[in-house]
Amino acid sequence: MEHVKEFLKRKDIVITPQRYLIDALGAMAQGLFASLLIGTILKTLGQQAGVEMLVTIGDYASAMSGPAMACAIGYALHAPSFVLFSLVTVGWASNALGGAGGPLAVLLIAIIAAELGKAVSKETKVDLLVTPLVTIFSGVGLALLIAAPIGAAASRVGTLIMWATEQSPFVMGVLVSVIVGVALTLPISSAAICAALGLTGLAGGAAVAGCCAQMVGFAVMSYKENGVGGLVSQGLGTSMLQMGNIVRNPRIWIAPTLASAITGPMATCLFRFEMNGAAVSSGMGTCGLVGPIGVYTGWLSDIAAGAKAAVTPLDWAGMALLCFVLPAVLSVLFCEVERRLGWIKPGDLKLD
Repeated sequence: MEHVKEFLKRKDIVITPQRYLIDALGAMAQGLFASLLIGTILKTLGQQAGVEMLVTIGDYASAMSGPAMACAIGYALHAPSFVLFSLVTVGWASNALGGAGGPLAVLLIAIIAAELGKAVSKETKVDLLVTPLVTIFSGVGLALLIAAPIGAAASRVGTLIMWATEQSPFVMGVLVSVIVGVALTLPISSAAICAALGLTGLAGGAAVAGCCAQMVGFAVMSYKENGVGGLVSQGLGTSMLQMGNIVRNPRIWIAPTLASAITGPMATCLFRFEMNGAAVSSGMGTCGLVGPIGVYTGWLSDIAAGAKAAVTPLDWAGMALLCFVLPAVLSVLFCEVERRLGWIKPGDLKLD
């Protein structure tokens, strides 16, 4: 057993939730952002501006989401170069065979292939052959065996969540908004979760509302402590910056979470706010305005498919209220109540 531990340590194979559920999952979301999400945005811009080249670039970028995710995961796992480059093939196969739930298949299979590749890396004199062979053979072999079932299972879970949201929009609006919003602030990837489950439609809209409530909420309620820099870094960056403060005083999390519990059902019941763009957008909130942009691209897709006649003033009002106005107003109100109760003290929201 000691020899095994020494070998794993030498190979930097760390089997922990931190490495696989936080580092790898977060990296996967970055890979999605740098391929599918950017591709979708470029394609939408090209279609709206009538620039065919942007549409073509967007298509190419979106098509590389599998390899991008796998390479990002390998990078997070500190994979050596031969392993990292070999994961391109693994990612493409896993995503293609995984179907709608491809991102989850990529996550699981790329982790296994990367760790096996790391295990044999530089252990032989023919590393040039052995490392890529082990990485690709194990990864593509697993993709052929389990990518489709994994993808189908993830897709079914996502479909179940979306169906439940249609059947019970109020309850599911609260649950989806709060859970995905909380995941966005935690050091895990809400974007990767939404992508893995293919979360769109009303459930996607509730997820967008929840994520915006966390980001805009923390940005505005901490303005006194952090000024414009904090407003931008949290409102357009990530509410995860508050995680250290949350550990010290969990009560600061109440205000934006209550805001998400209100905006979620408003999204599902009042505005019928749907996110039908790339599923990864459902878990991005106002990070780079990706959530609202995803909603807009979904509107355009629905119009093109004949499912929606046009973008209405109510659509724009819903986006403004759910993504920006209500998260700011509600979070500040709840925060002020907490301050008066002594639950939040000066400096509790100060970023380091």
